[in-house]
Amino acid sequence: MTTAASVDARVQDYLDTGLRSLWYPVLASWEVGSNPVGITRLGENLALWRDHDGMVHAIEDRCPHRGARLSKGWNLGDRLACWYHGVEVNGEGTVCDVPAIGNSPMVGTACVRHYPVQEAQGAIFVFFGTTPDEAPPALELPEQLTDEASYGHFLCTATWKCNYQYAVDNVMDPMHGTYLHADSHSMAEGDRQAEMVLEPTQTGFIFKKTGQAGVNFDWVEYGNSGALWLRLSIPYQKRFGPGGPFWIVGMVVPEDQDNCRVFFWRVRKVDGWQRQVWRFFYRTKLEGLHWDVLEQDRIILENLAPDARHHENLYQHDVGLSRLRRVMLKMAKTQLAKRQEAA
Repeated sequence: MTTAASVDARVQDYLDTGLRSLWYPVLASWEVGSNPVGITRLGENLALWRDHDGMVHAIEDRCPHRGARLSKGWNLGDRLACWYHGVEVNGEGTVCDVPAIGNSPMVGTACVRHYPVQEAQGAIFVFFGTTPDEAPPALELPEQLTDEASYGHFLCTATWKCNYQYAVDNVMDPMHGTYLHADSHSMAEGDRQAEMVLEPTQTGFIFKKTGQAGVNFDWVEYGNSGALWLRLSIPYQKRFGPGGPFWIVGMVVPEDQDNCRVFFWRVRKVDGWQRQVWRFFYRTKLEGLHWDVLEQDRIILENLAPDARHHENLYQHDVGLSRLRRVMLKMAKTQLAKRQEAA
């Protein structure tokens, strides 16, 4: 007999591995060159490579012959050749050749899953459908990434040994900046108490402090526009380049239930000579300081108890992450039902 508890457990297991029907950044652009790259994202093994025109392809990292990793094989341009027996599979997941024998029934057959790919803003995005044949939506990113005439940005990315939901919760928590990052170059000021409020937006909501703005990590926005993203701004000292707010656009992709990859675009609204000044200051002065802040987040999250989310005592500062958890749980229930219906 199916119980409510068993249904809830299945939904949570599904959510723990990652929501589907979304675009995710899976690698930085510079990580994929001429050699195939094997990765695990959302618990699935993928092989990525660039063809002779520089376009990125992504397919299931499994040779249909004996199951060897295609990412260990050779890049033939529009296809990969398995290292084990030379079976060739193209970017659509279709077997193009089985050189060891003639007239193989595998040739011309789509034997492995392929994934839609887009390259944007220094990252490679892959669409993970709830069902294998789901058509991807348009990938729409925040203006801080797409308005290249007004903004300049740098991408930093790292692997954290924690479930991706902890990384999401961490960004949807403005109050931790005042404490965890109190000795940082940008979050040392401001009140150590605050009242928080939610404001709806077209793509999600903003969670912010009511009596303080532009002083610390004072607000964060969640959005879903084909990809799930979090956006915030923090103040910036003019001695580190042009003044004004410093934007961060963050995304996280699950690797499996215990590991995730975080992507943070560091953004400034700059043009003309200011763009070059900021790029110089970032590379020479700021990048190391930003990695120090991320390292503080990583240490906290990786050292949480594995079941920490099941033994919490939340309060008013946690309204934002509580709302986002409910949104994600609802998405997981809908997607799981869709998968079961399609099975």
